[in-house]
Amino acid sequence: MRARTAFDLGLIIRERRRKLGIDQRELADKVGVSRQWVVEIEKGKPRAEVGLLLRTLEALDLKLNVENEASEGIGEGGGAGSWDFNIDDVVDEARGKKR
Repeated sequence: MRARTAFDLGLIIRERRRKLGIDQRELADKVGVSRQWVVEIEKGKPRAEVGLLLRTLEALDLKLNVENEASEGIGEGGGAGSWDFNIDDVVDEARGKKR
């Protein structure tokens, strides 16, 4: 599923949560946020901490892919407009840590 806006991402999160049969409180507990935060994200809150969004996706067993819509490939593999990377490696590298 493709998300181009915060609203799209919120719909994806809500749909997946419902498919898994968990309520907003249970998801909030798994992520370590308030139920109200989950409500706002599912409504398409335009500003949210990236780390919390990533934890939410992980709690729902969802994967984040970043793609370049241009025709040329970038990054590893260089496949038609895709850029494959591990976000944890990127964060660790930025912090000066090695994995």
